Amino acid sequence: MRIAVFPGSFDPITIGHVDLVLRALPLFDRIVVAVGVNSAKQYLFSLEQRLEWLRQVFAPYPSVQVDHFQRLTAHYCRRIGARYLLRGLRNGSDFDYEKTISQINRIVGGGDLETIFLIAQPGMSHISSTIVREIIVGGGDASPFLPKEVKINV
Repeated sequence: MRIAVFPGSFDPITIGHVDLVLRALPLFDRIVVAVGVNSAKQYLFSLEQRLEWLRQVFAPYPSVQVDHFQRLTAHYCRRIGARYLLRGLRNGSDFDYEKTISQINRIVGGGDLETIFLIAQPGMSHISSTIVREIIVGGGDASPFLPKEVKINV
């Protein structure tokens, strides 16, 4: 079974994240959208809220599973039997960063963890959770960047 993990903080999930998962569906038997929990990081939304949004967004897709994990992504992949990591690239900076992380994950994951990169569609390459959080905190309307299931009151 071809299992891919799409790890992230999803704080919050954006339409760019959703697009990436939907485009990857034909490539894998199962995609696990997994919220990585870092106790040293400050999040805008609770883990429970982020998981609920993910469950709502991907409810129509039986081959998408929602989960969360702590510690190393590569160890989580090994634990659930995933041999693939799914990552999105918006620009060259993303590529430089993600390339290094993918090489480390391959080593830490035992040598058989492959990272699959999908390039963001042109209309979504400007969307990031960081920018969406700034819009939300600033009292702006972030709805154009969020799935319809994500309702945020500012």
